[in-house]
Amino acid sequence: MEIDVNIQLGRGKTARRAYGIDEIALVPGPRTLDPELADTRWQIGGIEREIPIIASAMDGVIDVAMAVELSKLGALGVLNLEGIQTRYADPNPTLDRIASVGKDEFVPLMQEIYAQPIQPSLIRQRIQEIKAQGGIAAVSLTPAGAIKFGTAVAEAAADLLFIQATVVSTAHLSPAEAAPLDLAQFCSDMPMPVVLGNCVTYDVTLNLMKAGAAGVLVGIGPGAACTSRGVLGVGIPQATAVADCAAARDDYYQETGRYVPVVADGGLVTGGDICKCIASGADGVMIGSPFARAAEAPGRGYHWGMATPSPVLPRGTRIKVGKTGTLTQILRGPAQLDDGTHNLLGALKTSMGTLGAKDLKAMQQVEVVIAPSLLTEGKVYQKAQQLGMGK
Repeated sequence: MEIDVNIQLGRGKTARRAYGIDEIALVPGPRTLDPELADTRWQIGGIEREIPIIASAMDGVIDVAMAVELSKLGALGVLNLEGIQTRYADPNPTLDRIASVGKDEFVPLMQEIYAQPIQPSLIRQRIQEIKAQGGIAAVSLTPAGAIKFGTAVAEAAADLLFIQATVVSTAHLSPAEAAPLDLAQFCSDMPMPVVLGNCVTYDVTLNLMKAGAAGVLVGIGPGAACTSRGVLGVGIPQATAVADCAAARDDYYQETGRYVPVVADGGLVTGGDICKCIASGADGVMIGSPFARAAEAPGRGYHWGMATPSPVLPRGTRIKVGKTGTLTQILRGPAQLDDGTHNLLGALKTSMGTLGAKDLKAMQQVEVVIAPSLLTEGKVYQKAQQLGMGK
């Protein structure tokens, strides 16, 4: 019997119910395994990593030193090539200014700071600095930035290039005077793998994979510092978005034999969030604010989105996240906090052990239930005292 999953929004308009990460829970199966036996390895663009976590290409999260350290710890960090690191030879005074102003002065300050032109020489320098220290040089550009600076990235021999915008598609209509980026041609021409995003639907995911994407980023607006959903009203909650895009990945693999990983990007704060995204179908995740809290992060305890400094329509804000521990503690432990924001790898391995998932493909197959009370049930004291899950 076919079930109608649409809800009548009003006369002539129906809507599909979509679910966020906070609304689902993972169900233990008939077996468990020791967390040490859980295999978390994955690949993106032919690069294998032990930890399926990517640090977002945000200026408060990643600089050269963070990219290098994340590589050494078994993860990956992406450097924003249209940010402060490529506009200023010494970014530190600028980062100090961002951390020092009040909330009312923040947006005009950011628009001033990001009006400084991007220097192709600094693009090459930052990539070379990461590689010289043994790091994986993963970098990010917008589609417009890719047209301008793709050659510089190719010449500097970056290891992995992310093309990111609020929404990316292969069917982009531009004004007559502006030539859009041909994603398929760009992926074919670049000497390194190209990851494309962001998207939230089956069809767009499939089209990006057909264009040659080495990976697809999933998520519009869930990020801690992003305001796109409020400004534009656009987005799909992450659990549904990831499941839809993962279905496109599986169908594309069945048709072509080429496996293109799906990366859940945004809205993930705790180890449990990461576990639920992978169970929804993601191969890996991209996170920003958890890493912005690292002692080594360049944001001085602050975090802001990539679209924050737009001179026309800012779609991000600066949030204070503080500094809660070292990058090692946040990624691999030992945890000093009890709220799931430290030892993200340990949380993933322990969850996989509890669920009996020996690797990430098995984790993608665990049972998921709709559970809107998952994070509140029985937590009245934590909430009242602002402890643990009640913070």
